[in-house]
Amino acid sequence: MSTPRRNALTPEALQMMDTIARSGSFAAAARELGRVPSALTYSVRQLEDALDVLLFDRRSRQAQLTAAGQELLEEGRRLLAEMDAVANRVKRVSTGWESTLTIAVDGVISRLTMFELIESFYALHVDGPQAAGTRLRLRTEVMAGLWEALLTGQADLAIGVSMNAPPQVGIEVQPLGEIDFLFVVAPHHPLAAWQEPISDEVMLSHRAVAVADSAQRLSPMTVNLLPGQDVLTVASMQAKIEAQLRCLACGFVPEPLVREHLRAGRLVTKAVARRTSPVRFGYAWRSAAAPQPRRAPQGLALQWFLEQLKSPATRRALLERHIGLPAVD
Repeated sequence: MSTPRRNALTPEALQMMDTIARSGSFAAAARELGRVPSALTYSVRQLEDALDVLLFDRRSRQAQLTAAGQELLEEGRRLLAEMDAVANRVKRVSTGWESTLTIAVDGVISRLTMFELIESFYALHVDGPQAAGTRLRLRTEVMAGLWEALLTGQADLAIGVSMNAPPQVGIEVQPLGEIDFLFVVAPHHPLAAWQEPISDEVMLSHRAVAVADSAQRLSPMTVNLLPGQDVLTVASMQAKIEAQLRCLACGFVPEPLVREHLRAGRLVTKAVARRTSPVRFGYAWRSAAAPQPRRAPQGLALQWFLEQLKSPATRRALLERHIGLPAVD
């Protein structure tokens, strides 16, 4: 690549492309970036001239990317993430504290407990103000999406990973605990009055609800779905439970998340013929011993969270304590 082209690919230009694509229009992107639309259009044309390509289809009213524009967007986002990672590693080498720590959490994990942990982390500045310099990012992922976020560097710590996944090079995993998944339906669902145990043949004729795996590159996982079964797909475990409360579908759900609904009679559990067993969950992080050149030592913020996760009470609370549900004795 010639020097003029390289000089055109600045972090500001890549961020501009990301903002336009994400907001869907030049006008919306200009408002977000604090610029006038004409200035933003001029900057895009300068970038196009430097690269000698068209990045946006001018025939569309929306900010429609060309194939070249889409490639620049994807590679630009990767480069921006790598720049952030470099800055994070430099900060960690200098102070020991990461500039940013990203934690990916599955929908089965107690948000109440996670926010209590975050609250305790922020309280560290009372005794050591350097800890307050670490920005925390909390993101929700589902099933294989947790592993993908960790493996691609989008997350530093993943809580709620499946312990059935094969081991990954450079990734350390520790057990979190087990959760029973129950087959539940609303009281007025046809299966509520069905003779137990319910067979797969009977279940097949009724719509199931499933949470979509958030993985984009890894093969998505499917759990407890039958081939040919009608499926309502939702984005979160909370949405799945809501769908079942409304009698839209049936399905297997984590017992701690529906415990109060079962006690109140809003959902009923049904025995099934298939063999079931508790699901094992864990937490995982990228190892400081991973085979990468000049790898910075493990940051103090990650060390702090890993230390909290060593506590059996904390691990149990992450699986059992949910907002609106009674605490476990």
